[in-house]
Amino acid sequence: MKLIYSTVLAMAFAAPAFADSHSMGDADAGEKQFGKCKACHAIVDDAGEVIQRGGKVGPNLYNLVGRQAGSVEDFKYGKSIVEAGEGGLVWDQASLAEYLEDPTDFLRTTLDDSKARSKMSFKLRKGTEDVAAYLASVSPGAEGMEEAPKSE
Repeated sequence: MKLIYSTVLAMAFAAPAFADSHSMGDADAGEKQFGKCKACHAIVDDAGEVIQRGGKVGPNLYNLVGRQAGSVEDFKYGKSIVEAGEGGLVWDQASLAEYLEDPTDFLRTTLDDSKARSKMSFKLRKGTEDVAAYLASVSPGAEGMEEAPKSE
């Protein structure tokens, strides 16, 4: 019985520290970090207003958070990201931050397929949570999408 109480007590004290260490990032810092993404991506809203000028090699990242992965109309995605989206992957801040760190590894884990590949070869080593928070800030459909429930 003492073990159970000790475990519950330890979890109660650890929970706030865990939550703080896993916050979803700083959108202002992410906007600055987005400069690394501009070579391939732009952010243009539905009315055509340019929020971030950038390349067209990658899809428009407006309203990304809350959207099914691999689903921008008229963009030619790689097979793996489309498969992940069709399998239920909807971008939330947590999954997006993980993807930005290592896109191919993320897809291999998500699809449980060691041969899965991402067409996005860039890996953002620092600030992934900040960039994800920034992208959520330019995603009007993302309210309450800090972390979506995992699909089965």
